[in-house]
Amino acid sequence: MITPLQAQSADAVRRHYDDLSDVYREIWGDHLHHGYWRTGKENQRAAVEALVDLVAEQLQISSGQAIGDIGCGYGAAAQHLAEHHDIAVTGLTISRKQAHVAAAIQPTAGSVNILERDWLANGLSDGCFDGAYAIESTEHIADKQAFFDEAWRTLRPEGRLVVCAWLANNDPSSFSIRHLLEPICREGRLPGMGNRNEYEKMAGTAGFSLISFTDLSGNVARTWPICMRRLLVKFLTDGRYRAMIFDPALEDRIFLRTVPRLMIALQTGAMRYGIFAWRRESGSMDIKVPASTASIGTRTECNPSP
Repeated sequence: MITPLQAQSADAVRRHYDDLSDVYREIWGDHLHHGYWRTGKENQRAAVEALVDLVAEQLQISSGQAIGDIGCGYGAAAQHLAEHHDIAVTGLTISRKQAHVAAAIQPTAGSVNILERDWLANGLSDGCFDGAYAIESTEHIADKQAFFDEAWRTLRPEGRLVVCAWLANNDPSSFSIRHLLEPICREGRLPGMGNRNEYEKMAGTAGFSLISFTDLSGNVARTWPICMRRLLVKFLTDGRYRAMIFDPALEDRIFLRTVPRLMIALQTGAMRYGIFAWRRESGSMDIKVPASTASIGTRTECNPSP
């Protein structure tokens, strides 16, 4: 696990997304994740929606299901899935500004319910989801084993968990760690960046069986040159962006430096981008099962506690 030199807390992640909310929406749009270029001919919006569609394929979504969005951002993925598959999506974010934007979503089909809370203290009922997904949010969770344990608890037996994740190379060079991966974690408020093997081990410990893993690094790499071009245009045309660099009160302005690092990390293979699909097993004697999940049966409604 690659960890930053300064520990990153959930509060630091919350401040990061609240402080840079306008920047993220202007540079990335409401979809705060990579685009997925299947053919290479898609525009940026089509590419980000293609990634959400790929998540749906891996989840094998059916109409009427209850699906959890872990780290929902501004709710764009939740809205897309609700409208295209007529499902009920419950999204969680620790950012107040993200929750405020996402709460205004009114899908034309299905439903979207947004909760402003930490996934590790989600207050949801046991076994309430038919499926769950996390698109580039596990990187911000310090206790990744607890992430998987909570996913296992809130999923019904045989439910699927799909995770899109920034992954460290399984054997990164010391140069890559020092100049790319560690600064990316520190500047992006990532408590840790795991690799493929670590994710699969933690998921297995929680009680999941791996269905598939696909390395999408080549399909998503175009995201960062696009973001870099947009940032440069903003610096040249918008004084707010130039002011950020010199604003000592805006600690999270350092993230602007990490955009070129991310571009280089993907291009050189120091960082990978993968999508995992797991199935939640019912539990057995050789699987670590949190005590609170022992009585899970069929799915119940996802009724969050206050």
